[in-house]
Amino acid sequence: MSERWRQPFASSEAARRKMVAQRRKDTEPELAVRRALHARGLRYFVHRQPLAGLRRQADIVFPKARVAIFVDGCFWHGCPDHGSKGSGKNDWYWPAKIEGNRARDADTDACLAASGWFVVRVWEHDDPRLVAERVRSVVQARRDQVAGSGAGARPQRAAGLAGVGARSAGSAGTSSTTSGASLLAARSAVKARRPM
Repeated sequence: MSERWRQPFASSEAARRKMVAQRRKDTEPELAVRRALHARGLRYFVHRQPLAGLRRQADIVFPKARVAIFVDGCFWHGCPDHGSKGSGKNDWYWPAKIEGNRARDADTDACLAASGWFVVRVWEHDDPRLVAERVRSVVQARRDQVAGSGAGARPQRAAGLAGVGARSAGSAGTSSTTSGASLLAARSAVKARRPM
């Protein structure tokens, strides 16, 4: 085993304490988005698996509209504006870790989109009021589709919603159905890129 695996992942004790204290759920940016959604009259579930077989939770879920929202942290998910630019500390670990997180995010988006879900990913620095307005319009469009299709119908891709969020997966122009074989191939490709 390489000696570098014995080194601490944090560059200092202060950095380690900060990382340990970082919450996985109910972060301040997530709570701000939830408050903004609630103020607009939207009701939702939090920290819920959108798909039973997928061991990943969305931060905010609208199950009837089939909309999943993820509020991603800049460092952990590689924000192009605020993510790590390579500090020189533990560069052997963090780039691969963050790239693995991004690959898992892409896999999650593909799995949900293939199952008819609309995925909205936002950064922690996005304005919660703007995020809430974008989410409200997506949820309303998806609910309108269900109402127009009859009771119990699965919503299709919301037409004309491209650009709803800077990181929306499942935008207009994407096929609403994906074969099981192509989904399996996409997941295998993501797994092949993951570091061991």
